[in-house]
Amino acid sequence: MFSRNCVLLAVFSFLVICPVTTVAAQPEVDPGSASGFPFQLRYNYYDEKCEDLEGIVWSKMKTIVKLQHNAPAQLLRLMFHDCFIGGCDASVLLADRNENGTVEREAIPNRTLKGFNFIDTIKDEIEEECPGVVSCSDILVLATRDGIVLAGGPYYPVLTGRRDSKESFFDKAMAEIPRPNGNFSETLRLFSVRGFDERETVALLGAHNIGRIGCQFIRPRLSNFTGTGLPDPTIPPYFLEELRRKCPDDNNTISNMLNDEHTDTARGLSVSIATSLNNHYYKTLMRGRGLLFADQQLMANEKTAAAATDYAIDDGNIFRTEFAHAMAKMSNFGVVTGSKGEVRHSCSHLNS
Repeated sequence: MFSRNCVLLAVFSFLVICPVTTVAAQPEVDPGSASGFPFQLRYNYYDEKCEDLEGIVWSKMKTIVKLQHNAPAQLLRLMFHDCFIGGCDASVLLADRNENGTVEREAIPNRTLKGFNFIDTIKDEIEEECPGVVSCSDILVLATRDGIVLAGGPYYPVLTGRRDSKESFFDKAMAEIPRPNGNFSETLRLFSVRGFDERETVALLGAHNIGRIGCQFIRPRLSNFTGTGLPDPTIPPYFLEELRRKCPDDNNTISNMLNDEHTDTARGLSVSIATSLNNHYYKTLMRGRGLLFADQQLMANEKTAAAATDYAIDDGNIFRTEFAHAMAKMSNFGVVTGSKGEVRHSCSHLNS
């Protein structure tokens, strides 16, 4: 069972593996870059204002995950979509419309996002203890980290001190969220302009170890790949038939990991449940069993295939270490700090 002592041990281990100089000793870095620790973020930022913040988040996440096993995957995707567009600023949580009538969470890539209610639940609890102090962006990165741990993934320390954006970014979300069936070279480019190399990108895609995928993202590969009227030729015939059975229509969902031992037949389908964040994703790619076209394309690029192979061949330690570092780096990307932005009272609405 994960405990506060385990947290301390994990922090120590992380710092031994990757020594971190205190932020105060660092020169100011561009907060739009993921290459360093953004200025004014630090460990234990809320110690004097909300001492038990991380304890509150951890306690609420344990309750949430006990009731909703898919919560870690939902929050991981929610955080990624937030951080990837404009940085980790909670802009994707906003329901308020911009002056042009748009709202980021309604962009097509974001319409299937879930987990907003989990963040609201945690925010309500924190507001009772520390009103007007903790940003929604900090809550999202902390809750996601704890969800990863509860899903069997690695712990990594999180810097805090983010503030919340006063706007959302509909157009950027429409243009810059990587598509499930998109061109993999474009996916690598989108990660690269945010400071992530090929290996870090492969590590982050390991988030696909957990969660469920809507069949609407898979079915184009099964019968009309890129408009050819034929299935994706890279899918092994036996796997093609399996996918067709799992996805008879667009309304179903299937687990990211079809090879797990446990199954869910509640909807008349033999659908496996992926609840453990390990290196199983990479092992399936090596067998040609990537569910999404973008996933399987990892094996068609020399550098990304080498990384995926590294993550697949051991007991998961390489993946866990590099995934933790990539997630810590992602959580620092493009943050709002200092006097910019605000600390929202409600995560879905601006203060004024």
